[in-house]
Amino acid sequence: MSSRSTIAPLVLAVGMLLISMVSYQCGASLAKHLFPQVGALGATAYRLGFSALILLLWRRPWRRSSTGQRDWRALWGYGLSMGAMNMVFYMSLRTIPLGIAVALEFTGPLALALFGSRRLLDFVWIALVVAGLALLLPLRGQVQSLDPVGVMYALAAGVGWALYIVLGKKAGAAYRADAVTLGTSIGALLAIPFGVAHAGSALLLPALLPYALGVAVLSSALPYSLEMVALTRLPARTFSTLLSLEPAIAAMAGVALLGERLSLLQWLAIVTIIVAAAGTALSVRRPMLAEPLAN
Repeated sequence: MSSRSTIAPLVLAVGMLLISMVSYQCGASLAKHLFPQVGALGATAYRLGFSALILLLWRRPWRRSSTGQRDWRALWGYGLSMGAMNMVFYMSLRTIPLGIAVALEFTGPLALALFGSRRLLDFVWIALVVAGLALLLPLRGQVQSLDPVGVMYALAAGVGWALYIVLGKKAGAAYRADAVTLGTSIGALLAIPFGVAHAGSALLLPALLPYALGVAVLSSALPYSLEMVALTRLPARTFSTLLSLEPAIAAMAGVALLGERLSLLQWLAIVTIIVAAAGTALSVRRPMLAEPLAN
């Protein structure tokens, strides 16, 4: 097999991951506009509930036979981590900016990248990510303005994100494209009762349904489907480190869509994180040539 034909799936996987991150943050910005009507838990119920419905109608996983190896523990762990991650992340958005919340949430994938690193160059890119996050977070003079409960929710979302990556890779290997549909459905089973308990009949307001569908498509159905393709074609360490673009994309979405402001140091952090992500994408080329790609 030529090196070009081997690299092409890698380039496709990285491209899909980038699109999924942009879509995710646009959806998160849209979801934040729903908080006054249905709250963070109601927005999560919208997101995962409609996403599960869309994916079930599109993929119809029940049509495929259940022969072959199935990892139910990985699937349920993947789905439950997805549901919990979304709930606590939206809870954090109630009181802290989108870019800051994603930066804190990113500690989960960053920990995976650190634990899986073996080469000195990997630590260089991780050090750049850490430096970027340190600049992005308001650690100088403004730390008191950060709501501690919101910070804890964002850090909890980071734990869920790490579990989502690890268990999603296993679920994707066992269930292929159906993993996203089944995992999102499991996540919806966790999120919907909380959303109903919090928002009640407000979830049924016709005026909110178009926004709810937009959140579902942008935040879950589209990005999770693209991420699963990338997740099954990239090592967990590589996937985690490439996600270093997420805080930068979130910060820019917050500025463009939510009117959130960033300081010069925070814009410098964005550039630092983008450089680290680009360096990771370039340095991963050689190891990936030696690893089999998922079909």
